[in-house]
Amino acid sequence: MAGHNKWSKVKHIKAVVDVKRGKVFSKLSKELTIAAKNGGSNPDLNARLRSAILAARAANVPNDNIDRAIKKGAGELGGAAIEEITYEGYGPGGVALMVEIVTDNRNRAANDLRVMFDKNQGSFADAGSVAYMFNRMGEIRIEKGNRTEDAITELALEAGADDVQDAGDDWILYTTFEQTFHVASTLREKGVTTKSQNLIYQPSTMVTITDVEVGRAIIKLYDVLDDYDDTQAVHANFEIADEIADELS
Repeated sequence: MAGHNKWSKVKHIKAVVDVKRGKVFSKLSKELTIAAKNGGSNPDLNARLRSAILAARAANVPNDNIDRAIKKGAGELGGAAIEEITYEGYGPGGVALMVEIVTDNRNRAANDLRVMFDKNQGSFADAGSVAYMFNRMGEIRIEKGNRTEDAITELALEAGADDVQDAGDDWILYTTFEQTFHVASTLREKGVTTKSQNLIYQPSTMVTITDVEVGRAIIKLYDVLDDYDDTQAVHANFEIADEIADELS
């Protein structure tokens, strides 16, 4: 979700609420499991798992939960196997959405998402219908503190990042998909604490919402998709025009 407007603040407030209600534990545990499944259970050899462990510890996920999630991904525990799937769709105003799901039941998840889109003025799309409007990238967030733009740009280049953006209280570093966790590890080796590092879908073009009702509708669909138990992340190509942002707060 790009755009320096109040929607960014809405997302931040929502993230705080998610932390309070414990949903973040579930998302972090699933990320640990998927990272271990895809790259093995040794964090020294699996940069994505290393980053997932750091994120889980920063959110005070108990060590037992972390160990259990890793073992599940490595196949050391019983239970249904989970997989990572990305679904695509359109929302009100022609907004494109990519929904990252981690589930143990692909068919159930697909059916659930189809219903959510249909009930909220959206449409579930075939694979590839929306993906071409997004680039797979890495996003690393760092608290601004007293770092200037020149200082963070120099640091980002040294670590191997491709771009830096001002996001209010944070600096966001963008990297190639493949280099995300390597760049994050390099930053930490330089003594920089990263708030998060994620694989994202960055929209190549944006839809600016100027109608209040359309704005309410797309935010409602976004929230419904984001609140779904199997959802890890929702990516969309809309931003809210400043002139209607206050009405949507």
